[in-house]
Amino acid sequence: MTMNGKSMLVTGGGRGIGASVARLGAAAGWRVAINYTANDKAASALVDEIVSAGGDAFAIKGDVGEERDVLAMFAAVDERFGRLDGLVNNAGVVDRKARIDEMSVDRLTRMMRINVIGSFLCAREAVKRMSTKHGGKGGSIVNLSSVAAVLGAPGEYVDYAASKGAIDTFTLGLSREVATEGVRVNAVRPGIIDTEIHASGGQPDRVAAMSGFVPMQRAGTADEVARAVLWLLSDEASYTTGAILNTSGGR
Repeated sequence: MTMNGKSMLVTGGGRGIGASVARLGAAAGWRVAINYTANDKAASALVDEIVSAGGDAFAIKGDVGEERDVLAMFAAVDERFGRLDGLVNNAGVVDRKARIDEMSVDRLTRMMRINVIGSFLCAREAVKRMSTKHGGKGGSIVNLSSVAAVLGAPGEYVDYAASKGAIDTFTLGLSREVATEGVRVNAVRPGIIDTEIHASGGQPDRVAAMSGFVPMQRAGTADEVARAVLWLLSDEASYTTGAILNTSGGR
């Protein structure tokens, strides 16, 4: 494995799409910091897998919706890698299927704190390190949105859809804000992807149930989304910023 000298931080990187980004990123030569919230075993196993293959990775436990955890996370990246070239704002939550008239304020607050505020906080710290305005050498931020942002997820989780709509707007605004400072900001908008997030929202059979509604007639894989993320992170996307790339099988 040939290291490219660059380092990335992947939030929510212990499982699912985040783990695929970390794994494929390491294979492409990135040094990888893997943030996770609770599953120590999964994060540790992923780090071991990457290191065994000749890569450089470490795990950082923390809640992106808590500012103190975000500050500690970036401090750990500074200490370990001494630089940051890529941020993947992947951490996010979904909740149980519900209508708006069944949603509590605690549910709504949790959704926005993690999915929206967490992405803002991580991007803020990344810009402080990457932007030429702050003495940085540039970099790339990729936010994870969802096709729910444009479909609305009625009768399931309009709160999740709204949080991802906020990510779309944030991506566009931030990309223009830092466009002259060497920082590119893009998003990937997955559709039905076969990961554990559906089970965490109380719908373990959702992938099978929804695949027929996808024009390609199948769910996507975490690796397929990860490849889109890695392209946007890479120098191959050097003139791409403010883009939102659908990885949704045509949905």
